[in-house]
Amino acid sequence: MAKRPSPPATPRPTARRKQPAIDRPTSPPGDTAASLDPQLQRRVVVEAVRPQVDAGRFPIKRVAGERVSVSADIFGDGHDALAAVLLYRRVGEDAWREVPMAPTTNDRWRGSFSVESIGRYEYTVEGWVDRFASWRRDLVKKAEAGQDVTSELLEGQELIRETIARAPKAARELSRFAEAIVDVSTPIDARVSEASSTPLASVMAAYPDRQTATRFDRVLGVLVERERARFGAWYEMFPRSAGADPTRSATFAEATALLPYIESMGFDVLYLPPIHPIGRSFRKGPNNSLTPGPGDPGSPWAIGAEDGGHTAVEPGLGTIDDFDRFVEAAGRHGLEIALDIAFQASPDHPYVREHPGWFRHRPDGTIKYAENPPKKYQDIYPINFESPEWPALWHELKHVFEFWIGHGVRIFRVDNPHTKPFRFWHWALGEISREHPDTIFLSEAFTRPKVMRYLAKCGFSQSYSYFTWRNTAAELTEYFTELTQTDVREYMRPNLFANTPDILHEYLQRGGRPAFQIRLILAATLGASYGIYSGYELAENVPVREGSEEYLDSEKYQIRPRNFNQPDSLAGLIRALNAIRREHPALQHDHGLQFHATDNPHLLCYSKRSVDGRDLLLAIVNVDFAHMQHGYVQLPLADWGVTPIDTIEVHDLISGERYYWRGASNYVRLEPESRVAHILQVRLPRPLPELPALPNER
Repeated sequence: MAKRPSPPATPRPTARRKQPAIDRPTSPPGDTAASLDPQLQRRVVVEAVRPQVDAGRFPIKRVAGERVSVSADIFGDGHDALAAVLLYRRVGEDAWREVPMAPTTNDRWRGSFSVESIGRYEYTVEGWVDRFASWRRDLVKKAEAGQDVTSELLEGQELIRETIARAPKAARELSRFAEAIVDVSTPIDARVSEASSTPLASVMAAYPDRQTATRFDRVLGVLVERERARFGAWYEMFPRSAGADPTRSATFAEATALLPYIESMGFDVLYLPPIHPIGRSFRKGPNNSLTPGPGDPGSPWAIGAEDGGHTAVEPGLGTIDDFDRFVEAAGRHGLEIALDIAFQASPDHPYVREHPGWFRHRPDGTIKYAENPPKKYQDIYPINFESPEWPALWHELKHVFEFWIGHGVRIFRVDNPHTKPFRFWHWALGEISREHPDTIFLSEAFTRPKVMRYLAKCGFSQSYSYFTWRNTAAELTEYFTELTQTDVREYMRPNLFANTPDILHEYLQRGGRPAFQIRLILAATLGASYGIYSGYELAENVPVREGSEEYLDSEKYQIRPRNFNQPDSLAGLIRALNAIRREHPALQHDHGLQFHATDNPHLLCYSKRSVDGRDLLLAIVNVDFAHMQHGYVQLPLADWGVTPIDTIEVHDLISGERYYWRGASNYVRLEPESRVAHILQVRLPRPLPELPALPNER
């Protein structure tokens, strides 16, 4: 029997691919025009608003008195003229303040506002079709072409009358214009002149029709801090080494005797490592040894003993009253105290006894000490921020800041913040900045770039940086271009420490006094904020062993009195640099940095200019500590508004010498033993314009 052929397969319906949602109006069946959302009449697009950090999730940073320059892409369909305003206010205010925005190129608009006081501000952008400006523009074109504009003048009268309805205060003035431009007894040319006049345009611009204006879909934030968050010179000192006896801790009273010396060098901030009681369990000896003697003081970062924890003072230094007197004395010398906060505990800390749940425990019940394999820190217990008791823990740690704020401290250097949860910092720093907006936080996070940046977004005012490990001209140029000429600058402020108790870079170990001069000048002029650790001025450069960045006989583990009256001290250079920094606004910001070409890879050339363009400094540094280097530097004559035949006077602010340069290419010679750098004040024949925006926004 013949086999019946199989029927053709029934075609399956093809599954329709789900389309991505787009912003378009939808109407249900039977919908009427009356039910459409009036917002659909918005014809203007507002996008790409800058500056903003992570789509507005985090605020940009400024200090009181600075301007916030805002740009946005603003455009619409057709050819109508547009108008836009920048809206801003302090957080908590109901009413927005407005400043007009102006178009630049390619539908990019710009405006700016000033932040007058510390706290938090917010801003956004709004744009709309300017019907009157469109009419005025076209009226002038038609009139100039000799066309009859009688009808156009009637349209203008209608626009003016619409404005009168929403601007009764300007009714009399506008009514006069409305009648004048259609008065047939007046020549048509006079009526066109009246209709296109600046006074009428100004009044109409003051009362625009913004019913269908488009506002940017986010409100962006500004964290406004005091000037010290942007600009300052820091000096780090262990107060326990301020005496003359290496067998005992100096007291705060003895440390007070060093304040005039620190003041004389021109520092703004005196930074102290932890001043809390130091634990005895597993105390470290000299050079981080595991066998301390009975008189060894231990590491200040092993916090906590029977005398207390993070809100107590190491007895060798004195009492909390002694600390208060030290803070007051520092203030009289123009120094602000910065205090190190390290959220960790020695085995003897009261937290260990009173809150064992705040620490991680091994299976055998013992508390897990800190490790950075293969390094072991038996004298330190990390705090467990994920403890089931975390709410109480977080509030306690926030209280530590508040305690020291109550004792006159407004600057904190936070140890290893990258090993604690970002969410904790976002919460704690946010709460503290709202309650104490003059508080400044420095992040000591030598870690991966994105982690460092995220901590800055979380609320840290300043950050340590990779400056220590950038030593060639090419490395410095690349790194500081990233820090100052990209969006990073909107929220991360570097503090350039030339050395720390933990970091004695090989460059300083090998380079001797010239290397210390080079790195000091770079730190003080590349960054608005910089710092040195005590002993830098004496060019201390002996490591504990070859290949290590640890100091021999590190002050972290023993008391190190110093003789600061050495004839080859760099204190004089430090004093001169800090005086130059205070006298020249160009060095008080990071945004005005620009690098310039040289024909020698060992010569680093850069300029810094003030925001108003009135102060311009040029630095040329020989980064080779061992050899004389010479060559030609290339000046940006066009950027400076200088012609090749103009004479430029430059004044060396260190040596006092004056030079007269002409043309873009100029010769320099720098000998490490006699002069490692020029810091030149540049006198131009014409003043510079105000500091421009980011390079990709210019």
